[in-house]
This record gives sequence, structure tokens and C-alpha cells, in this order.
Amino acid sequence: MASSITQESIEEVSRKVDIVRVIGEYVPLTQRGNDWWGCCPFHHEKSPSFSVSVEKRFYYCFGCHAGGSVFHFIMEMEKLSFPEAVEFLAKRAGVQLHYTDGGQALPKEDQSAKLKSEYKDLYGRVATMFHYMLTETEAGRFALDYVTKRGLSAEIIEKFKLGYSPADRTWLRKFLSKKNYSESFLDNSGLFSKKYPETAFFSDRLMFPIFDRKGDVVAMGGRFLRGNADKSPKYLNSGDLIHYKKGSTLYAFNFAKQAIREQKKVIFCEGYMDCIAYHQCGISYAVAPLGTALTEDQIRMVKPFVETVLLSFDSDGAGQSATKRAILLCRRQDLTVKVIRLSGGKDPAEIMLNYGAETLTNEVNAAILDNDYLLSRLLEAYPNTTPENKSKAALAFFAYVDSLQSDVQKEACLEQLCQAYNIDMEAVKRDYINRGQVSLRLRNVNTAQDNDGSAPKLKITAELRAVLTAVTENVSLFQKMRQEISVDDFEDPHAKKMFTIMEECCESGAFSVSSILDRCNDADGLRDIVLQSFQEYSAHAEQSVEDSIRLIKRNALKRRRTEVQERIGRMERSTLPEDKAQLAKLLAQKMDMDKQIALSKE
Repeated sequence: MASSITQESIEEVSRKVDIVRVIGEYVPLTQRGNDWWGCCPFHHEKSPSFSVSVEKRFYYCFGCHAGGSVFHFIMEMEKLSFPEAVEFLAKRAGVQLHYTDGGQALPKEDQSAKLKSEYKDLYGRVATMFHYMLTETEAGRFALDYVTKRGLSAEIIEKFKLGYSPADRTWLRKFLSKKNYSESFLDNSGLFSKKYPETAFFSDRLMFPIFDRKGDVVAMGGRFLRGNADKSPKYLNSGDLIHYKKGSTLYAFNFAKQAIREQKKVIFCEGYMDCIAYHQCGISYAVAPLGTALTEDQIRMVKPFVETVLLSFDSDGAGQSATKRAILLCRRQDLTVKVIRLSGGKDPAEIMLNYGAETLTNEVNAAILDNDYLLSRLLEAYPNTTPENKSKAALAFFAYVDSLQSDVQKEACLEQLCQAYNIDMEAVKRDYINRGQVSLRLRNVNTAQDNDGSAPKLKITAELRAVLTAVTENVSLFQKMRQEISVDDFEDPHAKKMFTIMEECCESGAFSVSSILDRCNDADGLRDIVLQSFQEYSAHAEQSVEDSIRLIKRNALKRRRTEVQERIGRMERSTLPEDKAQLAKLLAQKMDMDKQIALSKE
């Protein structure tokens, strides 16, 4: 019989855990009488309707009707199973759990929880080993010199557990194999190449362990420091794993969460070094997305504790596109947004190094409201000189107005637009109400060349649509696609180019809409196709991608079979002995391909 946590253990954890303190780490609570109240973390609301009863050890929202025990709350917030939630709270309360078979190990029935725990343990050990390589070995000396010259203190290096991955790509596998880890366990750890399992995914790089909100190492990021920069991406990042979802994790949140609660604000910045620079300068409420654009899940992690979001992305095209997208996401969740404009250097790390903590702090304090930022960018892109520019600027600004939750704010922002472009308020209101038609008129003007034959529209094949769907609906779908197929499996050259672009973005650690668009060439029409795809929605995106993967793999297999068939024909006409030997191998290959194609149709 499979073991499970005893009811007595569950009840002991429930008694010893302070439900107000636990939930208070996720939701700011205020006492009213015997109960505690706050804004519900499970739906959007402005007035508190979420209550916590100490006496009943129960929470309930009068708005969305979510409710349950402290275990259910942790299950929802941390995305854990019930046994995992009990384990999580037992550790916090110092309760030794017991199981129905008398054991004290993880329950056999929850193999997923056991596996997650084992992978976290593995990543913690590897991070410790990489940290030792950086700080105590000659091999890691150059990487330590690099971070020291970038202004990072020994305390910060220790706090963030920075490390160095050895240049020998076979060393890690050999080392871990001696520690009694199974081959399949290591194969699926994300630490090794999928094509070449003996080869480490990270090598000769400065390593940034990624922690979950509890402080456990769950993933890695690695920065390129030396060698041929054209052949190695600047950053490599762990993909999604059984114990880690990058879109639901924020770098340094474990270090920042207390300051975020106290300051009631958060800084979203570009990457590892920028985030660490903020922390070294005493601005400890900074966090960073992990190699992708900011997600709604990441915003929800901080939303219960903050009133203001500050955005600190790079000043290049990709960074500014990321800023605009983040503004809309945060405003839709009714958060005040400001933008940090770094005038003293290209990024926080550079400002810290060249000018010090005081200058970086002043830059943060001088952050401007998002509407001011957006209007200043629009005036640069569309100078107030022509009616067409005014119309384009208004249409672009309407997307921001749409994201606002208050009618008063919308009215004020439209007035600000009128002042900036010297246009009539009533005209702007009419265009705002009829913005769909305005957008269509502008699109007709901008695409008039399609009608005269000078710029034919790009044909969207099944392969190209599959690649676009994989990124526009859910970036994790592209990770799934790249694990199943390679660029050589595509026949459509545009699909092949799009896949390559996304691969480059993924490898560089900048997998976002803006970075993809920056790599698209306007001349071949790919950029417009990507933009259009982001306006569409597919309710069955995941199934569509899976079907497309099967189709692409089957078509690629058929093409390879055709090539093999042609080679067989040539070999059959040959009289050379070596060709006869090769012929037997080719016939075996063809039989295997025939079998795979038949199976793919089932």
C-alpha cells in the first residue's frame, strides 16, 4: 500500500502554523475585530473582500468565493500538490511528518513532489560547486576578476552565489555520475545537452543561480566571457523544468520580497547584472524576468504588496518595446507605473561602476510616469508636423488609454495627448471611440503598395503558422517545439528563417516579442506577419502546435526518405563493392523511415 501523510501530522501542522502570518506574506492584511482582511490575490479588486479567520483557520473571499485552509492557499499560490503544501508548511513550523507506513520520507504516491525535491537538491549542490570554482580555484580566476572589475563586492558574490562552470564540458557529468545519480535523472535535469547527454549545457561561463521564492536553487543562467563571441550566445538560460517555470519566477525575488513589502514598490529590470547592481546599491526591491518578456504571472507575484511598479529596461529598441509592453500589462492590473530613464550610462551596472550608488539612487527617484514617457517617445517617432503623424500617434496612445482602469485617468490622458499634439479633444474622443475604423484606414494607407504589385504579401504556410503560434500564444510552446524539431526539418524558407530568429533569441536570453521583431527584416514581410499574429487568438494553440510538430516531422522524414531513395537508385546501378555495402545500410534506413512515417499517421 502506498504511504501517505498521517491525518495526525496534517492536523499538527494546521495547529502550529500561523495562518495570518503565512497568508500575510502574500497578501497585506488588516485586523478588523477577530478577523483579518485584505484584497483577494485570486481576482482583481480595489476594496478588500478577502478575510482570514484565526479561529476557524480558514480564508474566504466574498468576491470570487475562493476559500479553504492554509494548505489550499499555499497550493494555489505556490502551485503545489496537497502533500507538497503540507511538506512546505511542516518545514516552516518545525513539524516532523509521519506517514501511514511509519516512514518519514516523501510519500510514494506523490512521485512528482519527490522528483521536484530531488532536482532542487541537485541544483543546490551544483550551484555550491560552481561557486567554489569561481571563488577558490585558478580556473575561475578570470571570471572572478570580471565580476570584481564590474564592481561587485565579495558579500554580493556570496549572497547571490555567483559561480563558474568549468570549460571541460564532460567534467560535470563524470562528477555527478560518481554521486550515484541515475542516467535518466541527469538526462532530464536541464544541465546537459539533449543531443549529447555527456556534454554540459553550461561551460566556461559566469553562472547565476536562479532561486525560487523560498530561496532554493531551481535553475541557472550563464554569461559568456571569453572565446568567439560570434559563435556563443551572450547568455544561456535553463528552460522550463519539472520544478521550474521561468514565466512564473522572478530573479532575486527571494532577496527582494521583504523590501518590496516595506517599500510598496518594485523595480523590474533587464537581467542578472542589472538586478544585482541595484541590490549592491541598497535598492533591494529590484527583480528581473528570466530571459523572456515580463509575464502576467510575474506581475501577480508582486501585485499584493506594491502600489507602484518601476521599469528599468535597456534604452535600445528591444528594451523600449519591452517597456511599452510591461506598461500595458501592469496598468491592466491597476498598478501605477513609472519608467527609470538612465542618463548616466546604458544600464544600472554601468552607472554603479562609473558613478556609484548615489547616482543610481537619484536615477530611480527621478523616474517619470508612464504616460509622460510614452508621449515623449511618440513625439520622437511622430513629430507634431503632419495630420497623419497626429493620427498615428493618437492611435498608438489609445492602446495605453485602454489599459487604464479609471475613466478619470483615461480622460486626463486624452487631454494630455491633445496638448502634446495641439489637437481638438472632441476629435480625439471620436477617434478613440471609433479606433477600430481609424486603425483600418491607416493600415490601408500603409499597405497601398500591396495593391500595385510592388510588394506582394507573404504567403503563410502551415509551417510558418506553426512557428508563429508557438511564440505568440505561449512562449513555452516554442521551447516544446525546439525540443522536438530542428531548423533542418522545415521546407518553407520563411518558416526556417522565423525558427532561426526565435532560436537566436532563445539562446541569447532575450526571448521576447520585441527581440524577435528587431531581428525580422521589413523587406520580406516577416515583421508584419509577426505583428498580425499577436492580434489573433487561438483557443487551441497548444494542440495546434503539437499537430504542427507531428506534420513538420513527418514531412521532413518524407523528404529525407526521398533523398535516401535517390541514393539507393544510384547505388543499385553501381558495381563497386563499397557501394554494395552502402546500399544495404541505405535500404535499412529506408525501412526504418517507412516504419516511422506509418506510425506518425496513427
